[in-house]
Amino acid sequence: MSKLNPRQQEAVNYISGPMLVLAGAGSGKTSVITRKIAYLVKSCGIEARHIAALTFTNKSAREMKERVMDLLPSGKSRGLTVSTFHNLGMNIIRKEHKTLKLKATFSIFDDSDSRALIRDLLLSNDEDSDRVDLVRNKISYWKNEMIEPESALLDSQGPDDVLCARAYALYQTTLQAYNAVDFDDLIWTPVKLFSNHPQILEKWQNKIRYLLVDEYQDTNMSQYKLVKQIVGTRGALTVVGDDDQSIYSWRGARPENLALLKQDYPSLKLVKLEQNYRSTRLILNAANVVIANNPHEMTKTLWSDMAPGDPIRVIHTRNEDAECERIATEILDRHVRNRTDFKDFAVLYRGNHQARLLELKLQAFQVPYKLSGGTSFFARAEIKDLMCYLKVLINTDDDNAFLRVINLPRREIGPSTLQKLGEYASLREISMFDACNELGIEQVMKPAQVERLRTFTTWLSAKYQQCVQGDPIQTIRELIFDIDYEGWIHQNSASTATAEKRMQNVYFLVDSIRNTIERLQEEDPEAGVEEAINRLILIDLMDRQEEDEDENKVQLMTLHASKGLEFPHVFLMGLEEEILPHRNSIENGDIEEERRLMYVGLTRAKVTLTITLARQRKQFGEVLDCTPSRFLEELPQGDLLIEGNGEKDPKVNQARGKATLNSLRSMFDDL
Repeated sequence: MSKLNPRQQEAVNYISGPMLVLAGAGSGKTSVITRKIAYLVKSCGIEARHIAALTFTNKSAREMKERVMDLLPSGKSRGLTVSTFHNLGMNIIRKEHKTLKLKATFSIFDDSDSRALIRDLLLSNDEDSDRVDLVRNKISYWKNEMIEPESALLDSQGPDDVLCARAYALYQTTLQAYNAVDFDDLIWTPVKLFSNHPQILEKWQNKIRYLLVDEYQDTNMSQYKLVKQIVGTRGALTVVGDDDQSIYSWRGARPENLALLKQDYPSLKLVKLEQNYRSTRLILNAANVVIANNPHEMTKTLWSDMAPGDPIRVIHTRNEDAECERIATEILDRHVRNRTDFKDFAVLYRGNHQARLLELKLQAFQVPYKLSGGTSFFARAEIKDLMCYLKVLINTDDDNAFLRVINLPRREIGPSTLQKLGEYASLREISMFDACNELGIEQVMKPAQVERLRTFTTWLSAKYQQCVQGDPIQTIRELIFDIDYEGWIHQNSASTATAEKRMQNVYFLVDSIRNTIERLQEEDPEAGVEEAINRLILIDLMDRQEEDEDENKVQLMTLHASKGLEFPHVFLMGLEEEILPHRNSIENGDIEEERRLMYVGLTRAKVTLTITLARQRKQFGEVLDCTPSRFLEELPQGDLLIEGNGEKDPKVNQARGKATLNSLRSMFDDL
């Protein structure tokens, strides 16, 4: 956006106090944030190193920083912080680790690490995964709400709560023993640090003299508290948010944080961004009409000077099979007849299970697609292996990582040896790595067992010294060679081609570590391999590896995953009661958030919007009749083009099929 509209310009120029920018979907909020950062540096005399902008994904942070760099003269952006909340939290912990009684080499537990630890604490390797998830989710909730284990236990109601609270206390004690923090700690730990150490808070307040926060409606209690602490009484704050796009309450987000701003900052200035630059007027009108059914403390009405555009199509189909086939043929038809790229289409749905049949139909019609939420790069076995080696390399207290690599590849270290080692380490209250080198271990196991353990720990300790004193990348490559990991991969892969691909992943990771070290050292010359490894762990936690967005594939994703994205042509499928709105939300009386989810789906579309639903669906082998979603009735009926016959009308199918074949022939004639 080359020129700002009057409201955007007002938001950029206002620095007299705290400000809320109520930014509707597609209203150019990123332009406001990036232009405001440039304005603060160029016109207000605030050095970039004293400005921080916080968002929720690494992708958003990267895009924002790149745009700011383009707006500022060379060198003027030095020291600028544009990051996720969790990245900022990690940096605070790293700088203040001594006060927090953490070693500089602390580990960050990812989701699988946390679940594995909880499973161990529940005293069963075969523990039901639902039970583990229950405990993990409850602990995450308590941390986001800043509830200590002691308070959680006191307030527990029922056996499940008591189980979770007891596991929470053990979990925190074990994390501390492992010299580790988990994902939620990355926010809560700095909040507690600032509360208990005013002098450290003052230091960070002097470092961050102006704070900007994106997607403020998605902040949870601990993030809200962190923002409030950093801003202090200065009031140098701009937050951007949209209460109509608050769809993450299930993971702790508190849309009421927007309303609290006026209480926290009585002089708060409100600027509304209501001009939409994304969608046609009919699509925008539909979104406005639907969301108007929700109560609002702060009202806004999106408008656009774009053309009205095509009517919104609502297609009723016989069943889920017909629904998915109709979507697949519609996409293929438009691709062939209009030469529309596959990447310009997105299919959005309420739950991941809806994509299974759709994938089969797209495959049958040879339509390429990208399924959001695929296997993470860091979830691959070879990457987990090497990352665990590196975790132990920089933090010998990480017993989870130690147990994964101690016998990989095989070192003739059996379960009985590890059991004895674990019991000895627990008795001594030290890590398993450190226990290997104590004299007392010789009293509980055979000399040959002790020798194998010490051979491993001595070798890995030497590698750590090489990393610190020499070339860390060369040392990591030597580590991979020393354990003959390539040989291990070939022995445990289905084919040579698979093994080679897995080793390419390993060396891609090594290159990523090198690049990360170089980037970190641009801002902090003292940064080394420890910081790089922790940064990679955090990147994985935040948004996993992203595929090339330029791939010409149809995008399949949940409505939650679609937030912040836009596509020329959107299919919104499954518009039925108990799907959207979801059954749980209906039972809990929480329709407002489901309506916001509908609003997010509608406002992803730029040019065309197609809504599909089925009359019947199979559930547990039984065919059930479906009721159209209440949100369909809330749409402006005059703007809809409804196809009530769906796939029952053979003439419609024959005509569409004939047109597609003609377009195919025409395309081949042009080649």
